[in-house]
This record gives sequence, C-alpha cells and structure tokens, in this order.
Amino acid sequence: MSYKVFTINPGSTSTKIALYEGDQEIFSANVPHEAEKLAEYATISDQLPYREETILNELEKAHIDLSAVDAFSGRGGSLLSVEGGTYEINDILLEHATIAANGVHHPAQLGPQLCRKFAEKYGKRAFVVNPPDTDELQDVARMTGIKGLYRASHMHALNLKEMAIRHAEKMGEKYTEKNYITCHLGGGITVNAHRKGRMIDGNDIVGGDGPMTPTRCGSIPVAEVLNYMEKNHVTADEMRKLCTKTGGFVSHLGTNEGLDVVAMIEEGNKYAEMVWETMIYQVEKNIGSMAAVLKGDVDAILVGGGMAHNDGLVADIKEAIGWIAPVYVYPGEFEMIALASGAIRVLEGKEEAKEYKGEPYWKGFDFEK
Repeated sequence: MSYKVFTINPGSTSTKIALYEGDQEIFSANVPHEAEKLAEYATISDQLPYREETILNELEKAHIDLSAVDAFSGRGGSLLSVEGGTYEINDILLEHATIAANGVHHPAQLGPQLCRKFAEKYGKRAFVVNPPDTDELQDVARMTGIKGLYRASHMHALNLKEMAIRHAEKMGEKYTEKNYITCHLGGGITVNAHRKGRMIDGNDIVGGDGPMTPTRCGSIPVAEVLNYMEKNHVTADEMRKLCTKTGGFVSHLGTNEGLDVVAMIEEGNKYAEMVWETMIYQVEKNIGSMAAVLKGDVDAILVGGGMAHNDGLVADIKEAIGWIAPVYVYPGEFEMIALASGAIRVLEGKEEAKEYKGEPYWKGFDFEK
C-alpha cells in the first residue's frame, strides 16, 4: 500500500505545498502571498486563516481532493528543542507553535497549525518532521567559555537528515551506522556532523554562527562585534538582524542572491569576488572542523541546498576537503519529500511517532543544578 501525504512548508512570502503517494510527487505548488496582505497581521500566527484560504484556492484550481489523503505533514517551527524524528501534532505542540515557545518567530510555526486544521477537517493524522529545533548535540558541543551561556542547536535539520538518510539508502547502508558531514548551502548555511544517526555538532544558524551566508554574518569575534556596535551606534535588534537577515551578501553587496554575486564577479567586481571566496573558505573551514569532531572517521561529505547547483563552488569545496572523505552532491532541497517520508515511515510502522511533551530536550548539566 502506498500512503498519500499532503505536505506544507510555509515561508516568508509563500507556502510550498505538495501531495505525495509514496515517494512519487503527484502535485506541488508554491502559493504566493502578497507582502501588503501579510503586513496586515500583527503576528505570524494571525496569518493562519489567510494562508489556509490561499492554499484551498490553489487546490481548487488544481482539482485536488484531500479527502483521500492519509496524513498531513508540515514543517515545524518555534518549538522547544526536540530529539530528531517525526512528531504527532498534539495539543501542546500546536500551542507552542502558535505562541512561538522558543522565542523565534518564523513562518515555519504555521506548519503545525495548518496541518492540524486540515487533519481535523478530514479526520486524519498530522505530523512535523525533524523541525529546526532538533537538538542532538553532544555535551562538549554545548559548553562555552561563559558560565550559564550555552550553544543552541538551530540547523537545517529537515533537509540534512533526509539527505543523509537517502544517501545511506542509495549506498545500501543504514544512516544509524554511518558518520557523515553534511552541508546545506542556501540563504542560510549549515555544516554539521552526524554520528550514527545523530547530529552531534554544527553551527547555530539563528545565532549567527558558522560561515558567512547570503543573508547572515557568520561567526565573528565577540569583542569585535561589541566594538562595531559602539562605533556605529548599532542596537541589539539591528545586530540580531545582521545575524540572520541583513548580514553576508546583503551587508556587503546589497543582494541575497548568489547568482547576482556570480554575475558581479564575471563583470570584474573584485569586492564581490572576495566576499564569494570568503564564504567558500569559511564553509571549507567548518567542514574541516566537523571532521575533527568525528575524529577523522568520516564515511562521506554530503553537499546540498540551492547553491550546490554552482559547479564552480562545488569544485572549490571538493578540492579543499575531498581528502577527508568522498564528496557527494545533492543540489536543491529534500524538504518536501522529507516531510512526506517522515510521515510515511510512521504510517508503515517503520518508526514510532514521537510525543512532544512541551519540555526542552536538553535541560542543562546536572553538575550546575
């Protein structure tokens, strides 16, 4: 039996939807949302009726009937930290997504809300899969040099977990038995280490950690950040935006598109060339650090995301770090099929749905309590 799963992935200006039967995509669309309309809502959760209406209109135009769907699966967001896996959307998960329990307000928090609405309408099950709040860090990856300040886990978990799972299956192996370094190269960049099915370390994309990206500043010495803020009269809120929205390419070159930067380089722009090369250098350096995390026991390095379509970028990365382990490239994203696959594994009985209990997965070190 092939299960049908409807997937929902809300973004800042659109909502991606897709219908799968097993691994086969039956329908997909990127439903646009007018910026002026979204601006009318005080909070992201207030957008729920509008987003639902636009999705239903798109389905009606495509003559898609959701009554035959077996489950709904959405991108999770704004939850407290969780272990990786597929979670059934219970009342506490729904509430935490609605109020942004972890303090991070992002369109992904609409994923659970939309899925629950559809699931209740059609009497089906609803899930989230490997949300951005997935936390499987090993203890030494959490500690910092400031007492009471710890590194958090915010990564492109949905795409990176699925890329690793699919690579293992392609090689006739089990994800839970292999060690991988995975890289998501997009508007945000994650480089992380997977040991036997767990993401034990990686950069915090919300905290401005890791490589420079098209929209994020990347890791910068803290003292230099403080000096910059004082010298340029930058507020804490403005600095947070540089961490996640207005840093990287945006800060340097006024664009968040890698293709624009490549075009600038082709026109002889040396500044753009330096920014581009710096980003690649920092990605390579982070890959090297993850190899150290895995103590050199790396089965493969997996590179995905939108910028993995750039052959020159991929060639530079392979040249720099190919000596660590074989490099495999999976351009684009697995996010939509990952949402379907996670739900299907539960429906088929290959995995058990996990229960969101409304408590952070990591609650601190015992010796500090």
